[in-house]
Amino acid sequence: MTNFKLKIASRRSKLAMVQTLWVKEQLEKNIPNLEVSIEAMATQGDKILDVALAKIGDKGLFTKELEAQMLVGHADIAVHSLKDLPTNLPDGLELGCITKRENPSDALVVNKKNECYKLESLPAGSIVGTSSLRRLAQLRNKFPNLNFKDIRGNVITRIEKLDSGEFDCIILAAAGLKRLGFESRIHQIIPSEVSLHAVGQGALGIECKTNDEKILEIIRILEDKPTSQRCIAERAFLRELEGGCQVPIGVNSNVQDEKLFLTGMVASIDGKILIKDQTIGSIYKPEDVGRKLAEKLKSQGADDILSEIFEHFRNTQN
Repeated sequence: MTNFKLKIASRRSKLAMVQTLWVKEQLEKNIPNLEVSIEAMATQGDKILDVALAKIGDKGLFTKELEAQMLVGHADIAVHSLKDLPTNLPDGLELGCITKRENPSDALVVNKKNECYKLESLPAGSIVGTSSLRRLAQLRNKFPNLNFKDIRGNVITRIEKLDSGEFDCIILAAAGLKRLGFESRIHQIIPSEVSLHAVGQGALGIECKTNDEKILEIIRILEDKPTSQRCIAERAFLRELEGGCQVPIGVNSNVQDEKLFLTGMVASIDGKILIKDQTIGSIYKPEDVGRKLAEKLKSQGADDILSEIFEHFRNTQN
């Protein structure tokens, strides 16, 4: 029987390649006569390393180049960290599959000098590295005595900067550390009461051409239903707020029986204003759950916070 060939577009960072190779292996293991190849490339977000992510603008920062490969027929699918994938996709493309989620929490990583501390016991003035406005806003809200500093680069580069003494600790996604074999560097899993995670964090999203039934049939072998339901609700929440992955919006979600529990927050960059609420709905209507929570937060002033943030970055880009 003739092999069916499938090409994956991927970022070329170490973490992206680990994730893409996992997808390749799983597909080839589950589907006989499937031959998978990978086209790796750098995205805009990989190239611009001297500017804070929020100042660049984030719509498709880590995804546009991969999407272009699919739209011109050079790739069949693209594998993304779901948290990097915008909630509004280009015409002709869809989110075809969401894989089983790793732990979506944020993690504290410290250097040897600070191994005796947890986040809550760090000395005043300790330098905390993060490139995420979501983490920054929530941690400023809880720990205004700490000194937060932007950090860019891939996971390995960030850990090297930490170990060289440039930072006392850094905040990273627990899932990325585990996938790269750095689980031993997780000093503390940050509880959701302190920091809600990013939309889609810990899951992979596989994007493909709209209505490509053959490709959809192949990739949906990797679909994890509970993860998918949670992430669809989270993405609907983010979409309704018109936020991107660089805006201080965080979530936490759980599925129990046939109920979906979704917690969400919106915060000002300085962390002085933070609105948080929860909604519960049916696992069969995850989009409704996300939209309902967004409306709840809007009624409490989330729109005003986000408008101020967007205005701030428009001014800094001019």
